[in-house]
Amino acid sequence: MTTHFSIRPAQVKDIPAILEMIKELADFEKLSHMVHATEESLQNALFGEHPACEALVGCDQNEPIGFALFYHNFSTFVGKRGLHLEDLYVKPAYRSFGHGRDLLVEVARIAVARDCGRFEWVVLDWNDSAIDFYQGLGAEILPDWRICRITGALLEHLAR
Repeated sequence: MTTHFSIRPAQVKDIPAILEMIKELADFEKLSHMVHATEESLQNALFGEHPACEALVGCDQNEPIGFALFYHNFSTFVGKRGLHLEDLYVKPAYRSFGHGRDLLVEVARIAVARDCGRFEWVVLDWNDSAIDFYQGLGAEILPDWRICRITGALLEHLAR
């Protein structure tokens, strides 16, 4: 399959496609039960009064076939903001053409243009193909760090 791939900032009209791809990613990661995002919540997060994140959309002939969703964080050690890649996804039929790499490179360019001190993301420890892909790009997999998370009722309880 030959593709005519392009990357552009997400637009409001992309929300349904982005949500569909988020659900596909969750299915692959066996985490579908954790997806609570809606078109409305994504629209607010990406385009609301106080956007929480940004997204790039990878298109084949103007049809969304992949996305990269990211947001700023901050490193006290580096003393600069960084960029955190929340999700990178390319539909299975469009993989092996370099589109995932192209999306990742474009986010890296944004990080450099914004003078970010870090560009980070997480990967599931069982996803060997993703780990190989990221290491092939020069990413360091940090073995000593663990993600801590509190959600739902436990978060509400802690906040009280």
